[in-house]
Amino acid sequence: MALVATISSSPSTTSRTDGVLTHLSRWVQRAGHLTLPVVLRDLPAEPLLRADTTHPDVAAAVATIASADAVVVSTPVYKAAYSGLLKTFLDLLPQDALRGKVVLPVATGGSPAHVLSVDYALRPVLASLAPSAITPGWFVRADEVHLLDGGEVLLDESAAAPLREVTRVFLDGVAGRSLVAAADRAHGVERVA
Repeated sequence: MALVATISSSPSTTSRTDGVLTHLSRWVQRAGHLTLPVVLRDLPAEPLLRADTTHPDVAAAVATIASADAVVVSTPVYKAAYSGLLKTFLDLLPQDALRGKVVLPVATGGSPAHVLSVDYALRPVLASLAPSAITPGWFVRADEVHLLDGGEVLLDESAAAPLREVTRVFLDGVAGRSLVAAADRAHGVERVA
């Protein structure tokens, strides 16, 4: 079982981005892993903007990322890039915050014109934090995500099928990382990723 941190960077409490993340989290949990949610909009604004990692809530969010084996990063796309909330959080993380972790980037947005934002805006920033792997990500159009009464979310199959596939690839990466870590522990090996 791996610990998978899920980062929600939507400022909205009724968010299609969070709906997609909920689906991904369920698939990760069904695979036998524990998810650790980090909801950036719930962090206090002033300490977050000041990069005050001594504030208990901000410190707890950073510690969650540090303790995770893998991370799912979800973001809405604004102005052809990831959210400012996510940028603010990523900026306060240590330079090697994702070292040894498998990362899955996922974005949502209103226009298919922003489909490349995952690879050309988000992936380079995540790569700068030294993950062991960034698996293929996915962009979901907002019109493929339906928010239902009671908090349920329905994804069009045009979104659900590729999301299942990128999640499967991510979970394969997590499983591979877990097998290597278990073998290293059994042999007393400590790797520097």
